[in-house]
Amino acid sequence: MSFSAQWLALREPYDQAARNETVLDAVRKAFAGHAAVRVCDLGCGTGSTMRAVAPLLPARQDWRLLDNDAALLEAAQDAAPTMCEVTTVQVDLAADLRRALGDDTDLVTMSALLDLVSVEWLDRLVAILAISGRPLYAALSYDGRVGLAPACRHDDTVIAAVNRHQLTDKGFGPALGPQAAATAPDRLRRQGFAIQEGRSDWSFGPSDRAIQLEMLAGWAGAAAEMGVGSALLDDWVAERRAHVEAGRSQMRVGHLDFFAAPIGTR
Repeated sequence: MSFSAQWLALREPYDQAARNETVLDAVRKAFAGHAAVRVCDLGCGTGSTMRAVAPLLPARQDWRLLDNDAALLEAAQDAAPTMCEVTTVQVDLAADLRRALGDDTDLVTMSALLDLVSVEWLDRLVAILAISGRPLYAALSYDGRVGLAPACRHDDTVIAAVNRHQLTDKGFGPALGPQAAATAPDRLRRQGFAIQEGRSDWSFGPSDRAIQLEMLAGWAGAAAEMGVGSALLDDWVAERRAHVEAGRSQMRVGHLDFFAAPIGTR
């Protein structure tokens, strides 16, 4: 699946604010003293991960950006930091993960991807990383936690349906959804990786109206696909939109970041 450039632009400031600083510092320390680094970013979108991570890495950086959307790849290329040499590759990550990763990578990165993939795809990724000894920075995996204030009567029903929707096929087979945030680090630990992890929750306040309205629309659409009735959803959206438009709505959406390094390479 692919996301619109408009949605990625809207969420990027919140992504950057949410990224866990302790995990980012682990990435920085892993490459401190290196003269250069080659990075492969899976599902790059418009390059948000590159823009977040590049300032932490050595001055010489080669980034291989992979996505299935040519327009997003072009946007990522255009917005690359000056220290980054960038190659873009349009590829189906579900079908051709091994070729996508290549053989000359020092660091694999991704953001908001693991909750979309299947456990079978994750196991393929872990096996490749374990054989090659490459570290992984994986950010912003949704973990199923949602806090909404003020509370509305149908919040629990809608969010439960959203979390069921997260488990449906997103192009990689049945998705891990909220389970990804715990499953991926566990799989990597079993393969001999040391894990630094931490929360990276989105936090939206009363002034963050545009993204809150987008979240409500997305959640309502997902809940409808899972069979929640239109009357209930109409009431819920109307009530929650009223809170947003009155400047009294707050949202917290749970995510997890981690950095996985093969033991002995840190």
